[in-house]
Amino acid sequence: MADPLDAKILTVSDGVVHGTRQDTSAVALEQQLIAAGHRVVRRASVADGVDSVRDALAELAEDFHGLIVTTGGTGFGPRDQTPEGTRAIIDREAPGLAEAMRLVNPLGRLSRGVAGTIGTALVLNTPGSSKGCVECLGAVLDVVPHAVRLLVDNADPHPHGRPHGH
Repeated sequence: MADPLDAKILTVSDGVVHGTRQDTSAVALEQQLIAAGHRVVRRASVADGVDSVRDALAELAEDFHGLIVTTGGTGFGPRDQTPEGTRAIIDREAPGLAEAMRLVNPLGRLSRGVAGTIGTALVLNTPGSSKGCVECLGAVLDVVPHAVRLLVDNADPHPHGRPHGH
């Protein structure tokens, strides 16, 4: 198995924040990550919206090297703004990961989720359903540890003794 990752889970849901919906997706993601040998170091929830997602991701990514998985807010509903909030804070997109997650089942084509990096954190948007989020994360979990490791290895100011070019 690859090196264990530190992971954080962000649930984006008005219902969860207001206590009218159970956070089954975060529980399912946590179980999946632990079963794969990773550590879930934090779970958080935030209301739907561009600003709330952006601010929560900024806070979760600060001084963090690992994976941040969001669940919820990736569909076509008017309050589904997780991708927009994610794009507002990520440094770079990782479209191959988002595309792979969309391919797991026909409903994946309805996901607007994005993937990208914030400093040394990798952010993956997954759907709000407990089945959908686990399927999407499962589609990329094999390569995620390598991707997260590269975020630090490539940050070395002098890799292999050569000056770092920009």
